[in-house]
Amino acid sequence: MSAPQSQIARAHFSATLPLRTGRGLNDRKHHFARYRAAKAERKAAYLCTRAVSLPCVVTLTRISPGTLDGDNLQGALKGVRDGVADRLGVDDRDARVRWVYAQERGKEFGVRIVIEATTATDGPNAGDADGPQARST
Repeated sequence: MSAPQSQIARAHFSATLPLRTGRGLNDRKHHFARYRAAKAERKAAYLCTRAVSLPCVVTLTRISPGTLDGDNLQGALKGVRDGVADRLGVDDRDARVRWVYAQERGKEFGVRIVIEATTATDGPNAGDADGPQARST
């Protein structure tokens, strides 16, 4: 399910979505409520992003008044990650895509998605021996 060549941007894409993500693995909701929220996040991320040529680096930044630890940050952004992967036409475990997680404090809730194409020498996994990265600002 790859995007047609005419719809693929070459270098960079950035968008901020007004999403209020949950608390990741610590979210205490009924499983149907979690499913509906993840489905809405996935759809919003799919509709608001553009395909970029592979390999690429995708940075997902959670914006909220509070911060999460690393594993909850990844869990909170899982629906967004799946939607971006859908738009790129790949599975979210594809080695051509490197996922970087970040968070920043802000009064409003949101998720910033930045997709940058890389060259083969940069590689999606160059300098990334431990898997996805997380950083906090």
